Amino acid sequence: MWQKYQLKEMRFIDCEQTMFGKIALWSAEMGFEFCSFAMRAPLPVTNPTGMAISNYPEILKQTYERADYVSIDPLIQQALSSVELIIWTADERFARDPEVLHAARSAGALSGVSQPTRGSHGVAGLLNLSAHNRAISAAEVEEKKTRIIWLANIAHQGLSPYLIENYLPGAGAKLTDREIAVLRWLAEGKVSNEIADILNISERTVNFHTNNATKKLGAPNRTAAAVQAAMLGLLE
Repeated sequence: MWQKYQLKEMRFIDCEQTMFGKIALWSAEMGFEFCSFAMRAPLPVTNPTGMAISNYPEILKQTYERADYVSIDPLIQQALSSVELIIWTADERFARDPEVLHAARSAGALSGVSQPTRGSHGVAGLLNLSAHNRAISAAEVEEKKTRIIWLANIAHQGLSPYLIENYLPGAGAKLTDREIAVLRWLAEGKVSNEIADILNISERTVNFHTNNATKKLGAPNRTAAAVQAAMLGLLE
């Protein structure tokens, strides 16, 4: 029944703050007072953009950001390479920076559970849950695992459209079958005359489809268009 209720509630959500409010409420109903959800887009390749929303205490959020801890956070690195649920303690997670560790202790975020997610257009997500001033046991996580995984995926589906809208305008590009075929071969390193031979079309036609796809994606050149389309999952 809780699954049906949450899905019904999502139909009336019209902004990311309202969506996160629901996530925080459903998190608290499971006994986790603190929660956050972070997402990372696949582009730009050299410096992927992202967004995060959280109700963790300000002392922890501000200290974490000031230390740029996201760049060395072992939880982030683990979440980017796996979708397995992660149980962590503040002492382990924030060991690399005593100031961040002190802030976590002061905030009462002594431990937590995190669930990575993956979605369309190459967007990665991470739901973090913590209880105030108490440890989270493996037994508790096992008992609530189904609801945690469900909440992580609900959060991803509910919040990722805002990331895509703001940072991945090319994700909505409507590519034709021929444009996709040309970009696939571009991504393989083929040049126009080679693609023309492979697809049995003229080189002029190849360039026509390439230029159209590049414009639709808002890419600066054909190479960037092929990379962008591949990263957004448009060539699958």
